[in-house]
Amino acid sequence: MGMSVSAGGGGRGGRGHRRRGRHHAMISEINVTPMVDVMLVLLIIFMVAAPMLTVGVPVTLPETKAKAMNADTQPITITIDGTGKIFVQETEIPQEELIAKLKAISKTGYEERIYVKGDKTTNYGDAMVVMGLIQDAGYKNLGLITLPKQDQ
Repeated sequence: MGMSVSAGGGGRGGRGHRRRGRHHAMISEINVTPMVDVMLVLLIIFMVAAPMLTVGVPVTLPETKAKAMNADTQPITITIDGTGKIFVQETEIPQEELIAKLKAISKTGYEERIYVKGDKTTNYGDAMVVMGLIQDAGYKNLGLITLPKQDQ
């Protein structure tokens, strides 16, 4: 009927319990779950944004040996597709409204650079009509966009 006293306190193993209580072991594992979450979010963002980075109307450009032009500012691009439709940047414009549209978007006066992209199946006459309309709108700085000729 006696009472026993233990030095460890409550039968928990004494020294081991004291060590666990005072000194925490450093966990040297990397929790990859947040990193995987961030990577998946970035992947989804890039998958959604990538198609938006391609600008312009899809046309098949002719190839020439002309050198590339240096451009300091973003020029106005007028595209004529294979069916003869006219686009200013990416917006389809009827031929009758082209002059009014060009006059409305003039930022730096009529010295602004305008590039004409024509599908290689575009009628030559259609391209000349568009170029004439650009000149009628007052623009003098006109360029044609082509692809560099591939040596075969």
